[in-house]
Amino acid sequence: MNESGPIKSHRDLIVWQKAVQLVVVLYDLTKGFPREEIYGLVSQIRRAATSIPANIAEGQGRRLKGEYQHFLGNARGSLWELDTHIEVSFQLAFITEPQYQATRAQMDEIGRMLNGLMRSISDSYLPPPLPLASNI
Repeated sequence: MNESGPIKSHRDLIVWQKAVQLVVVLYDLTKGFPREEIYGLVSQIRRAATSIPANIAEGQGRRLKGEYQHFLGNARGSLWELDTHIEVSFQLAFITEPQYQATRAQMDEIGRMLNGLMRSISDSYLPPPLPLASNI
């Protein structure tokens, strides 16, 4: 549930909204990368970034908790991949220290939110009861 009521779609998830905001920021940020990186880091950053909200949305659209968890795990994996690309971009001086810090702060927040969502889904899941032993 979010502040405005029950979750009806992925668009109601604050973590999805923040992940989309991160994509927009990163598309703008990567416009300043060297032209020769268009098929290298720029492509990798954009692909990993867009994968985060896309996996959140796909998981939320699934009706089984296990599938939801799987896609949230994929989103978290893409976030870690993005973390690596941002680190490399900073080490190569394609982004400034303030850009690096701001991006890392957004990614850290999304990571915490993904972990919390995964935990809440896991905690709310009760496995079906085991069948009673039959006369075998």
